[in-house]
Amino acid sequence: MRHGKKINHLGRKSAHRKAMLANMACSLIEHKRINTTVAKAKALKQFVEPLITKAKTENNQTTEKGMHNRRVVFSNLRSKEAITELFSTVAEKVGDRPGGYTRIIKLGNRLGDNADMAMIELVDFNEVYNAGKPAKKSTRRSRRGGGSKAEAPAPVAETKTDDSEE
Repeated sequence: MRHGKKINHLGRKSAHRKAMLANMACSLIEHKRINTTVAKAKALKQFVEPLITKAKTENNQTTEKGMHNRRVVFSNLRSKEAITELFSTVAEKVGDRPGGYTRIIKLGNRLGDNADMAMIELVDFNEVYNAGKPAKKSTRRSRRGGGSKAEAPAPVAETKTDDSEE
């Protein structure tokens, strides 16, 4: 029975698991999508989503709180390039999203050992899924008809250019 066991240990010691998740998170932030096994993708999702939330809230906070968030994320990721990318482009892109920054798509089984493979990607950086959707939703309008009335189109004056018909 697995009562009270929340995290998947992935067959590794804790130091190896933390280092692997940090490396995978850096790769995900830099490349916006990576291929891995389903178990590692689920563990990575739990690891990286709180970090993206900290990066997103850093832009709205004062400098002390923002610097603290940056240091907390750096203690988990340990890569300056990934931190810069996360706090600039990724945080800007997911600024209005309330959560669910990653998507896991199952790819089938690996040929060598028949492991379940998956692609994990940052949701806002997929151009295929986001192509048909509008960039920004319009705000909700009230039900009262206080808006402008529809006007009839102005009559268009007819002009004759060809006098040979008369």
